[in-house]
Amino acid sequence: MQLSPPLQNLHLTYCTNIHAGESWDEVVSSLDETIPVLRKKLELSDGQAFGIGLRLSAQAADSLIVPAKLDEFKAQLTRLGAYVFTINAFPYGPFHTVRVKEQVYLPDWRDDERLRYTRQCAHILAALLPDGMDGSISTVPGAYKTEAQTADAQNQIVGQLIAAVATLAQLEQDTGKYIALALEPEPCCFLETLVETTAFFSQQLWATDSIARLADLCGSTEAEASHLMRRHLGVCYDVCHAAVEFEDPVYALQTLTALGIRVPKIQLSCALRIPAMQADMLAELQRFDDGVYLHQVVVRNQHGLQRYTDLPAAFAAYQAGQADGEWRIHCHVPIFWDGNGQLGSTRAELLATLQALRKQGFSNHLEVETYTWDVLPAHLKNESKAHAIARELVFIMKELLT
Repeated sequence: MQLSPPLQNLHLTYCTNIHAGESWDEVVSSLDETIPVLRKKLELSDGQAFGIGLRLSAQAADSLIVPAKLDEFKAQLTRLGAYVFTINAFPYGPFHTVRVKEQVYLPDWRDDERLRYTRQCAHILAALLPDGMDGSISTVPGAYKTEAQTADAQNQIVGQLIAAVATLAQLEQDTGKYIALALEPEPCCFLETLVETTAFFSQQLWATDSIARLADLCGSTEAEASHLMRRHLGVCYDVCHAAVEFEDPVYALQTLTALGIRVPKIQLSCALRIPAMQADMLAELQRFDDGVYLHQVVVRNQHGLQRYTDLPAAFAAYQAGQADGEWRIHCHVPIFWDGNGQLGSTRAELLATLQALRKQGFSNHLEVETYTWDVLPAHLKNESKAHAIARELVFIMKELLT
């Protein structure tokens, strides 16, 4: 929702990837079930619209792009007192109940299908976006790291992103709707750390030949193309992902801003944290190894940072005496949860981000993204999703407004 003064330029939402279902009919049903409950719990007035962070699979996007379906959805939004300002176009395919793991990045930005799907989401968002409001689309950070090691792979990624920027620039010219694409750095991906991300923008996306290629596509000068590249392509900063990397989110956001890298969206989320790994915690941690999502692990000890692609690899390393110290795990835990003793979260990083947001801005799109409720231990999922979502949104609003 659009927040009250003095934060009236901020739009706060939750990401609908919390709801299972890939088809458009399933998305429609989940919104009908959830939005009225949230409006009531958040005590929104009739005149206060609720902002939606819409996750669209490729299957759902293929359905929604049809003009008749778009008209039906606009009518549903009016009935629900809601609007869409951001789309999560990261997971292309199924995201619940089946094995997702490293498949979540496919098709990646080497693939024409990723570009087609993203373009489709952009046209959908342009049709839904209220006049005068910015739009954002979050996406895969290039590719899974092992798939983007060669110069050819990186050139493919750059080329597809240039084409996406050209589409967004043309879309703004045709419709007046401004939309920015936001690459979402994540552990074990091509864009993982702040250093990797800033280097990719400054050395590859903003390189002279990249700008020249965009100028050719847009029929513009290179100076105009440079502006369009910076305007339509930036970073979706996920606080959970950064915390797993032991990065300071406030410093990172300040750095991105100082370098002129746009932050169209910030995802407000917490990772699982174990301050000091002990052998008797392995059994409890194994409950988080759900077989659905990739739970990357970064361990900090006297040897520095050690990275593991998933929990089983980290477990094996610990049992071999190689992964003692503090563990950060890519598992989105509820932002209002303060841990249960040995298990904790990276909520301190989130709170620092919120405090800085109040003073420094960084982005006007804020999205709570706790999508792993179905696979969390029982004590973390013992309430309805709508109630849990409302608790998270209230937590954020309280921190931002006090």
